[in-house]
Amino acid sequence: MNQTTSLYLTALRQVTWQQPDHFRYPDENAKIWLLEQGSLSHLMAQHCQHFRVNLLRNQVMSHDALQADEIDLLAHEDCLLRQVVLLGDEVPWVLGSTLIPRSSLQDQSHDFTQQGEIPLGLTVFSSDNAKRDALQVGWAHTAHGPLMARRSRLWMNDKPMLVAELFLPDSLIYSKERV
Repeated sequence: MNQTTSLYLTALRQVTWQQPDHFRYPDENAKIWLLEQGSLSHLMAQHCQHFRVNLLRNQVMSHDALQADEIDLLAHEDCLLRQVVLLGDEVPWVLGSTLIPRSSLQDQSHDFTQQGEIPLGLTVFSSDNAKRDALQVGWAHTAHGPLMARRSRLWMNDKPMLVAELFLPDSLIYSKERV
């Protein structure tokens, strides 16, 4: 992981999250990307020739390192921390950070510890009972200026995980073309 990626991850953890109804969207394109209810990976793959995931980190994180708002959305237990960069045509578009509580890893049809470079959204949304709730949006303040971010809780088999996504400077969210 390079220094820029580390700074982006720090900025993502410092976002002041807002309810979507209270957020000022720069344009309709940004609103579409931020409010996507399905798999962001699937949406991104529709806009490039080659979509891939670069796995940065996949390790257990102690519950002591969780922020209070993360505990409120999940549980006060150790989590699998999965951090990735989503790339379209080899251009980094999104930095993702997912917290999966230990209890959410149990009794699943899929072993998330072995997810590797398979997009998490494709796995979750291929499940019959997947859903997204607790969607929040905000701005991350970075050396490259303010970047849009979103966070939501995904459910698979009635078990939660918390996904935070930072839209990097070359992401399609900043394009003037509509999705």
